[in-house]
Amino acid sequence: MSKSARQKLKLLYLKDILLRETDEEHPLNASELIAKLEKEEIEAERKSIYNDVAMLADYGLDLLKLDGRTGGYFVGARDFELAELKLLVDAVRSSRFITEKKSNELVEKLSSLASIYDADKLKRQVYAINKAKSPNESVLITIDTIHDAIQKNHAVAFEYMMWSREKKLVPRHPGKRYQVSPIALVWDDEFYYLLGFDSDDRKRKNFRVDKIRGIEELSTERAVEGKEVDIAAYTNKVFGMFGGDLEPISLRCPNGKTGIFLDRFGTDISVTPMDAEYVRVHTEIAVSEQFFGWLFSLGSDIELLGSRAVRDRYMDYLEETLKNYRK
Repeated sequence: MSKSARQKLKLLYLKDILLRETDEEHPLNASELIAKLEKEEIEAERKSIYNDVAMLADYGLDLLKLDGRTGGYFVGARDFELAELKLLVDAVRSSRFITEKKSNELVEKLSSLASIYDADKLKRQVYAINKAKSPNESVLITIDTIHDAIQKNHAVAFEYMMWSREKKLVPRHPGKRYQVSPIALVWDDEFYYLLGFDSDDRKRKNFRVDKIRGIEELSTERAVEGKEVDIAAYTNKVFGMFGGDLEPISLRCPNGKTGIFLDRFGTDISVTPMDAEYVRVHTEIAVSEQFFGWLFSLGSDIELLGSRAVRDRYMDYLEETLKNYRK
C-alpha cells in the first residue's frame, strides 16, 4: 500500500491505539500518539492529532484529557465496563457446554474489548468445581443452525448421542436421525437444551445441544404443536430438563419451607394454609424421577398429598430405592 493510501487509515489506527492502549492511568499525549502512528508508517503532526482527537470525540468516542507533564488523552467509558467483561469471561469459563478450546478463543475476543492493561485481568482462571467441559467442538454451529431454523419455521434433523460405559459419546439409537420441529433454546443448569416437537413420537421433547451431532436444517415447515408453549412456565415445572406431561400435584409443607416452592415454581402457585404450622402447595409439574429425587431431598416434613396416581408412583420410587439397602 502506498504511503498516501496509508494516510487515509490514520483515524482508524488512532482510534485503535486509544482504545487498546489508554485508560485513566495510562494516557497518551500528542507526541506519544505521533510515535505510535509512525510505527504503522503513518505520518502525523501535533496539530493534526488535536484535530483527529476532536473528530473522534464528535464521532462518539469518549475521549478525556489529563493536563500536566504526565497527562494526555485516554478513553473513558467503553462499550463494556471491566466488571461486565469479567462477568462474561466467568460465564464462558464456567459454561459446561462450551469446549475448553472455544472458551479460550472467546476469552481472547472478550479481552480485545478492554485496554491492554485490563486484558490480563480478564484472562484469570475461573475454577468451576466438578464441571467437566463438553468435548463437542461444533456446539456453536448447532446453536446457530437451531436459531436459524426457528426463525425460518423449519424443522431440523440430527443424530443424538449418549455416554457409553467406556466414557465415549455414542449414538443413542444407531442409524436413527431425529426429525424435530424446534420451539426454543432453553438454558438450564449450565446446559443448553433444544425444546422441540419430535415428529416420530408425536410429542414434545428436550435435547441437550452438546449431545446433538450432524444437525441439518430442513426445508419442511415445522409442526404446529408446541408453538404456544410458555417457555418460562414450562422450565419452572420440569426437573433437569426431563420432560413429560404436566400433572397437578399438592404437597403439605411447613411454613418455613414455603419459599423453596415459590423460588422453584414462581409466585403464581397456590399456597393455602392448612393449620398454624403447615400450608398446602398446589401446582403443575412434569413428573419424573428427577422430581421425586428433588422432593426427597427437601426432607421428611414435606408430604406429597396427590394426585393419588402421582403419590403412588412416588411411593414405588421410594420402595425401589430402599431395595438397594435391604439386601
